[in-house]
Amino acid sequence: MSLALPLLAVIGGLIVLVWSADRFVFGASALARNLGVTPLLIGLTVVAFGTSAPEVLVSILASVQGNPGLAVGNALGSNIANIALVLGATALILPLTISHGLVWRELPILLGASVVVLLLLLDGVLGRIEGIFLLAGLAAFTTWVILAGRRAQQTAGGTPPEFAQAQAAAVPEATPIRPALAWLGAGLLLLLGSSQALVWGAVEIAEALGVSDLVIGLSIVAIGTSLPELATSVAAALRREAGLAIGNVIGSNLFNLLAVLAIPGLLAPLTVEPAVLTRDYPMMLGLTALLFLLALSSGRRIRRWHGALLLALFAGYLVYLAFTATP
Repeated sequence: MSLALPLLAVIGGLIVLVWSADRFVFGASALARNLGVTPLLIGLTVVAFGTSAPEVLVSILASVQGNPGLAVGNALGSNIANIALVLGATALILPLTISHGLVWRELPILLGASVVVLLLLLDGVLGRIEGIFLLAGLAAFTTWVILAGRRAQQTAGGTPPEFAQAQAAAVPEATPIRPALAWLGAGLLLLLGSSQALVWGAVEIAEALGVSDLVIGLSIVAIGTSLPELATSVAAALRREAGLAIGNVIGSNLFNLLAVLAIPGLLAPLTVEPAVLTRDYPMMLGLTALLFLLALSSGRRIRRWHGALLLALFAGYLVYLAFTATP
């Protein structure tokens, strides 16, 4: 079979997926604003879940249609790309200063969640019980951030967690209810259609190349779904809002672990290939630990050479992935 149509499905699916997710979040956020919900709460619910909708939908469709490798690769590959590609490229453009709260609160939470998910995957299956447990962890984290944000708002000079600030900053201005509903409906429909096109194209490419769908999920799909985070983080860094850039990445990675992996597991247990535990998860966990160590050892700054190191590690990982995936 020619690769032209599957490639077109993947590229077109990614473009429409990213755009429709933005429109879906816009419509849902605007509708919530019309209903009187505060920007902080909208950011931590509608925006946080909406921006992860592409990864969630792709993983759900892949799992239900019998391609668990694509679902797992999408989640783990996005986390690898977020740290090594997104933060690496952002720091190379402009060094990032990490706040005390991010270093001692959000980053340890992400590192701890990464270890817990690894323990759940050691038996090679992520089932319904594990999925419920991970979603409960996500609910607990979201509740904590909401409460911390409210306490900060009620305290003179208080500052909400950077993750909360990053999500609240993405909430659009007030919009009439009819356009909000129109964008909400159109965004949801296009999300579903583009996700299906992307999954079909990715599976066809994997079969044509003789590689597993896991590899396609770790590379093409993961990089494509991480491009919005790259644009958001670079824009935030150029505005001298490094905390928002890093908070956005940490929040996205937590959602990938606690929702993108968990929700498909609730519908159809995910089978984890051995390569995930020996190659991909150690890479993701190692990058998370490295980010924490770099922040601790350099006065809470991610410098340009740190960014170059992260990008080099990402390039090396892709090369290694290509060699190990060759039939």
